[in-house]
Amino acid sequence: MTVKKIGVIGAGTMGHGIALVCAKAGFEVVLHDVKDEYVKKGLSSIEKFLEKSIEKGKMTAEEKKTILSHIKGTTRLEDFKDADVIVEAIIEDVKTKKEVFSKLDQFCKKETIFASNTSTIPITDLASSTKRPEQFIGMHFMNPVPLMKLVEVIRGLRTSNETALLIKQLAEKLEKTPIEVNDGPGFISNRVLFAMINEAMFCVLDGTGTVESIDSIMKLGMNHPMGPLELADLIGLDVCLGIMTVLYEGFNDSKYRPCLLLKKMVQAGYLGRKTGKGFYTYPPR
Repeated sequence: MTVKKIGVIGAGTMGHGIALVCAKAGFEVVLHDVKDEYVKKGLSSIEKFLEKSIEKGKMTAEEKKTILSHIKGTTRLEDFKDADVIVEAIIEDVKTKKEVFSKLDQFCKKETIFASNTSTIPITDLASSTKRPEQFIGMHFMNPVPLMKLVEVIRGLRTSNETALLIKQLAEKLEKTPIEVNDGPGFISNRVLFAMINEAMFCVLDGTGTVESIDSIMKLGMNHPMGPLELADLIGLDVCLGIMTVLYEGFNDSKYRPCLLLKKMVQAGYLGRKTGKGFYTYPPR
């Protein structure tokens, strides 16, 4: 199958980033969200990114115009009926994702490949909501999508070789580096990353170190650009808790139990940068 039209579900940070790189690569893109205001916000974010690229001399105004002409916004899932590949990038909730894929499965053409940008939920589980598990795959982009090269390509238990090959080739056309991994909670990136973030929180909880000392050690000693607690604030502590919960329940292993400090901070509404307070305090936006 030749991919010409790509649908992206979710116009948030990840979704509009995926739509941007697809349009930049010359594909026809349909960007969906549940409300028109969300779609408009996503399209506006794409335009702002392109405008900054022009200011930095990385593209011309004509190139920006061409990229934007490839993207159409919609609030109707029915507009994906002739898409060749659909990438889902909505809230990290298994029930919501399954409902979306089940609806898509009813009216999309039989050749359409479904891909999820989920960062933690097993692909085999999501694929069970459709009648096309062989054409269901994980396509986990990194944030920010336009700048990060990695795409984790995750095979479900029934994902076909043809589907995996096509998605890897698609990622390369998007100027990304696809790395194939097998299915499992958190895959590789988040299984390793969030275990580290969670352990850093335990170090704070048991008094092994301060927030500043833990982050400084990881930056200076391990050459990380950002400390684990600073990164947790950037991601959102509620998101971190959600991911750790999926890992803990998926593996039934105590090493993935969410840190009690993380739970308390989320309960208190200290979610990181987006609320102005997490492990650090941030000035009002």
